[in-house]
Amino acid sequence: MASEHSFDIVSKVDHQEVDNAINQAAREVGQRFDFKDTATTVKWAADAIDIESSTPERATAALDVLRSKLARRGVNLKSLEASEPRISGKRAHISCTLAQGISQENAKKIVKLIKDEGPKAVRPLIQGDELRVSSKSLDDLQAVQALVKGADFDFAVQFTNYR
Repeated sequence: MASEHSFDIVSKVDHQEVDNAINQAAREVGQRFDFKDTATTVKWAADAIDIESSTPERATAALDVLRSKLARRGVNLKSLEASEPRISGKRAHISCTLAQGISQENAKKIVKLIKDEGPKAVRPLIQGDELRVSSKSLDDLQAVQALVKGADFDFAVQFTNYR
């Protein structure tokens, strides 16, 4: 009798990589000539990333620097949710949050995709903020991974616990 194989579909980011990207972005913003005399900062603020500058344009440019550093460090940009620049006094602020976990409605989208287009012997199961996909065939699981990677979701997905 064949054993059961499975993997998990999750939406998580590596906080150490995000921290490294923030430090790199802050260093670059501090050194670049176009940010001179704008007092632009990129830093952690509780569970969010705070970008502050003298103008909304400079804050948006600092957000672009942060995005490039995140992409270079392998963090999926779909997990970064940035607000519009808002003016507070003489400063412009952008608050960015990192999306963690797959919501129930997004998990249902993935399950529907797998059931409609994936192999029939595969069983997806929603477990909290992640999805477990199991099958007796490793080839079927690899087909599901290719299917989910090929789908254009508006959230980041990763595959873990491949057994």
